[in-house]
Amino acid sequence: MSEELTRIAEALERLAPVPLAAPDLSSADAFVWQTEPDALVPVPEVNRVALDLLVGINRSRDTLLANTRQFAKGFPANNALLWGARGMGKSSLVKAVHGQLISEGLDLKIVELQREDLPSVARLLKLLRGAPQRFLLFCDDLSFSHDDEHYKSLKAVLDGGIEGRPDNVLLYATSNRRHLMPRDMIENERSSAINPGEAVEEKVSLSDRFGLWLGFHPCDQDDYLAMIDGYCAAAGLSIDADVLRAEAIEWQATRGSRSGRVAWQFFCDLAGRHGTQIS
Repeated sequence: MSEELTRIAEALERLAPVPLAAPDLSSADAFVWQTEPDALVPVPEVNRVALDLLVGINRSRDTLLANTRQFAKGFPANNALLWGARGMGKSSLVKAVHGQLISEGLDLKIVELQREDLPSVARLLKLLRGAPQRFLLFCDDLSFSHDDEHYKSLKAVLDGGIEGRPDNVLLYATSNRRHLMPRDMIENERSSAINPGEAVEEKVSLSDRFGLWLGFHPCDQDDYLAMIDGYCAAAGLSIDADVLRAEAIEWQATRGSRSGRVAWQFFCDLAGRHGTQIS
């Protein structure tokens, strides 16, 4: 009997997952969290633009920068939800703020977390808890469908459960939706529920758990052109002002919209046509 128990124990040990090795958090300033197996993968160079190139979002920029600087210096700060129009620099702002504080010599790490990996967030927090560095968890394009249960995992970051959120971890999320779920689904649940108020309160109130709400709205033509002027100046690209304006307006007209993303796409085309490298 003892031999059988020994064989069973050995078999179970072989089936058990290999313990996650402690990551080298000093190896990079940015990481991507991946699962199966769990790992913090270093990102040698973050894809971002300089903070001063983000035009037309001054209030959101200043608020997020101040909040993040407080956190990086070891003071209390709020989780932040950046919501609003697509292409207006929500994710670019998070990455640019991180880059700015790194350039100021602050030891701040950023960890990208995919929405699909939210159920694993407790394991990630366990890795980060107690580390000497401070971490921004960055979840881009966050939203939830009618039957999506991932939002419950998000509460582990926002509320922290019985252990509490680690003092060295903050969550920044971006979304096109203010309440993280489609309005038609909110209305559908309200119309079919016995108690309409309670039907969606748990999901809608998820947004309320973010201390900062930063709204991003479609830009006007002046801001759109100012973005392009800023990109050209940073790259040392000199174009006749009237020609640049005409081409930029034509570009946004063919796209049917104006945004920071459209401005950047136009600038990439412009730089390529003029043989200018973008660093």
